Amino acid sequence: MKSNVKVVIVCCIGALFVCLHTPRVEAEELKVGDAAPKFECKDDSGNVWKSADHYGKKSVVVYFYPAAMTGGCTKQACAYRDDKQKLADKDVEVVGVSGDEVDGLRLFKKAHDLNFTLLADTDGSVAKAFGVPLKDGGEITREVDGKEFVLKRGVTSARWTIVVGKDSKIASINKEVKAADDSQFILKLFN
Repeated sequence: MKSNVKVVIVCCIGALFVCLHTPRVEAEELKVGDAAPKFECKDDSGNVWKSADHYGKKSVVVYFYPAAMTGGCTKQACAYRDDKQKLADKDVEVVGVSGDEVDGLRLFKKAHDLNFTLLADTDGSVAKAFGVPLKDGGEITREVDGKEFVLKRGVTSARWTIVVGKDSKIASINKEVKAADDSQFILKLFN
């Protein structure tokens, strides 16, 4: 019995030694000046949106938000809607990214007359490519045109806004986004 205990103790010490001396492999954090991650995902119409078709033509604002049809996310989206022409005049394209399914994004766009592309990052791969923290997904029920709908999302991302410059490199990373003021923050970057 004592020899079994000794074996267990030796094994535990050995495992602890290996864990403490094995280097961690973590994705490097994106920094301003890094090449922007290339990605593809479905847009609010169910079509495939490819970053390669947009990078290098305009500056692209890739803003991550937690969930469609929620308070802060709606304020953020409506501010981008209202400032779309001012941003377009500065040669800036905006895309919103969340873990919501395409149907939920379609409803969000319709309910708030959003005039820019929303992307469905249901597995979180786009957020991960940009280093945006994720939590579990979920669902909410919302009424649109007098009907109730369940909006589902595979993941819930943190609220980050990243600007990809015309050179296809990261021009700005904002990890402390104030939802209602985000579009104004971006406009100031381009003044």
